[in-house]
Amino acid sequence: MENTANTGALPLKRWPIVMALLIGAFVSILNQTLMNVALPHMMRDLKVTETTIQWLVTGFMLVNGVLIPVSAYLMERFTTRGLFVAAMTLFTIGTVVCGIGTNFELVLTGRLIQAAGAGVLMPLMTVVFLTIFPIEKRGQAMGTMGIAMVFAPAVGPTLSGWIIEHHPWNMLFWIILPFSVLSVILGVIFMRNVTEVSRPKLDVLSVILSTLGFGGILYGFSEAGSLGWGAGEVTVSLIVGAVALALFLWRQVKSSHPMLEFRVFSYDMFSLTTVINVIVTMALYAAMILLPIYLQTIRGFSPLESGLLLMPGAILMGIMSPVTGIIFDRIGARWLAVTGLAITTVTTWEFSRLTDSTTYTQLILIYTVRMFGMSMLMMPIQTAGLNQLPARLNAHGTAMSNTLRTIAGALGTALLVSIMSSRTKDRVTEMILAAGINPRDPANTEQLAQITKAATINGIDFAFEVATGITLAAFLLSFFIRKVRVGQGGRNRINKRA
Repeated sequence: MENTANTGALPLKRWPIVMALLIGAFVSILNQTLMNVALPHMMRDLKVTETTIQWLVTGFMLVNGVLIPVSAYLMERFTTRGLFVAAMTLFTIGTVVCGIGTNFELVLTGRLIQAAGAGVLMPLMTVVFLTIFPIEKRGQAMGTMGIAMVFAPAVGPTLSGWIIEHHPWNMLFWIILPFSVLSVILGVIFMRNVTEVSRPKLDVLSVILSTLGFGGILYGFSEAGSLGWGAGEVTVSLIVGAVALALFLWRQVKSSHPMLEFRVFSYDMFSLTTVINVIVTMALYAAMILLPIYLQTIRGFSPLESGLLLMPGAILMGIMSPVTGIIFDRIGARWLAVTGLAITTVTTWEFSRLTDSTTYTQLILIYTVRMFGMSMLMMPIQTAGLNQLPARLNAHGTAMSNTLRTIAGALGTALLVSIMSSRTKDRVTEMILAAGINPRDPANTEQLAQITKAATINGIDFAFEVATGITLAAFLLSFFIRKVRVGQGGRNRINKRA
């Protein structure tokens, strides 16, 4: 497949296409981030346990992880317009099912239908952007796309906190529905077929192996945070996932028409930027989990107050995304990445020094500056890597990049939450032994509460220390990014200027 664009025929139609894609991407990502604050309320209303309710998040993530590798095949098999409308229609149907859901089974069904649409949407959007915009304007275009990818996760907790405090949780889905329907309508009216359609054969065995592989790894790391790394369910899931993934990789490398093209890693800048983006994603999503735990569990802030703390950073990130795109078009990704990762590393380290008296203002400032650094990273770095690929590999490179980022978000969250939990348990034991108290004596209840609080802060701080180390590794790697341009016929000309 050659993902070539009729750019000459599209100058007046480009931005309606972009608008349809952005609205669809925004609501699909917002839909996922809204769930985190709402889960405790949904658990009580639906009368299920904490382990069961987590499937509303884990199930969504698993379907995404399975579908993203298939997206390259779907983009070759179906027209751009048909695939987009189908994806957003599925997402809309799933949203309605969730909105009318009165029991856990129905809501879970709706979530899985939503995920079937969302899993295709993000890779499709990236490929369309790469196709309809000339290479000299890709930075600005991908920066615009970054608004949906970074603004929605930051706004989600604030919006969710307000809705949960004033309305039933079903309202989360009814608020999303009009935007989802609007995206479908815009897609029907304005979307154009900008990629060439072929008739590739679906490799069913590869689909099965990728389902077991990516699904097993994602499920194992997701459950490790609650069950522990030594749990049989986690161990079996990770082993099955690793074996299936190895077989999947072997089959893709040997196949002349692979479902997920691992040969994209023969392009050095794509490989480097993918590794950096994986690390950045781990740091971003881990902080989005750890900080609310600190704010609500330790400091006693309401969900709305916790969400409001994230709002300035969200607004700044949304403003900066197109700006960094324009800067990328002029100077490339290296210095944006170096600057952004330097800021992210320093502010992540600041979060490793939290106490029970850290002020609300200080938390807002650190988080806002951290989001400013993050705004320089994801889209410019991803675009720098994808720019090296010839047009025929756009869909495969996008599918690979999005697959690894989905996995990185799950792995980073599970890993750092697990590190926090383990550190907290060890610290509680140490402090109880040092104080020489009996944890079963009711008279020591208040002292135990203070010990648990101090140990949890210590655990969160330690997890942020690990996150700082991870981010520092990405910072060092960013110095090796160089500007790459794609020549005609897929040959790469390297511009030695940074």
